Amino acid sequence: MKIKQKLFRGATGVLLASALLLSACGSSSKSSTTSTTVSKSPASTVDGILGLGRPVVLGHAAGENVAPHSTMYGFAESVKAGVDVLDLDIQRTKDGVLVVQHDDNTKRTTESDLKISDLTYDQLHQLDNGYWFAASCANTCTGKPDSDYIFRGIRTGKVAPPAGYTADDFAVPKFAEVAERWPDYVINIEIKGKGADAFITAELLAKEIAQLNRTKSVVVTSFDDTVVEKFHALAPDVAMSPGLDALTKYVLGNIPIPMWEKILQVPPVYEGTPVFTPDYVQKTKAAGYVNWIWPNGDGEDEAGYLALFQQGANGINASNPAAGVAALHQYMTK
Repeated sequence: MKIKQKLFRGATGVLLASALLLSACGSSSKSSTTSTTVSKSPASTVDGILGLGRPVVLGHAAGENVAPHSTMYGFAESVKAGVDVLDLDIQRTKDGVLVVQHDDNTKRTTESDLKISDLTYDQLHQLDNGYWFAASCANTCTGKPDSDYIFRGIRTGKVAPPAGYTADDFAVPKFAEVAERWPDYVINIEIKGKGADAFITAELLAKEIAQLNRTKSVVVTSFDDTVVEKFHALAPDVAMSPGLDALTKYVLGNIPIPMWEKILQVPPVYEGTPVFTPDYVQKTKAAGYVNWIWPNGDGEDEAGYLALFQQGANGINASNPAAGVAALHQYMTK
């Protein structure tokens, strides 16, 4: 997801979660191709997803707990697991290419420790984006036996890829690759960074979404409200989620959020303080908002996801997509 978190203070001085957003990630620059079976999304637009009459499952950062973070392999596995919406983060390379990556550097997922903004896309695309995914821990971690890093070396050709996949599926992908490979899937996008630098990313993303004919099939957000506002000015027809300031004012002061950013993405709990509470659910649903809940690494299993659906979540951004889908099926059949 993975997620950089912040705090805001309530009038009573109690710390609440400011992480009220989603997160959240071959040896050449050519596009990757696989023979992986692609499922079909139940709806290809945001309005269609919101009109399904049931909660939905998002695959957080390509299912980061069960597949390498922000890889085409992870997105494909999320689709095969049956998610309704794909979820990703956007960074910008030195040569202005939008790539799917959560951090502003490559340290957490690859064999190198480099700044994304210092690399061209071709340089970034060479790296092994499955390098630190271990079978014995959720997401990415170091200090495990070499044998635990089950996808390490696929990107560089040292290890054969799983059936139906290629080495390119374990690289850092372009945003356009995800959008083009799964044209029928809604994509939940977080613009990383803040201020003027993130404005540039927002401008590029708005242009790319229009070129890809994705205006009605993406949800866009940022922690920085000025970036949210900038993007909305550039692409007013794109659905959005509010930034930190707008959510803070709504939670603490009941200041309404505009309906163009009605999809609220919050964690259930932060540092022991409940955020996704019955009162919050009642308030948001009465106002017509939609709650997509981001577990933020806690309760990332079928039981945890089921509990969130039972509490009123309209969507869960699941780091374990198959468990999320199983929880949804269980919820819908009760």
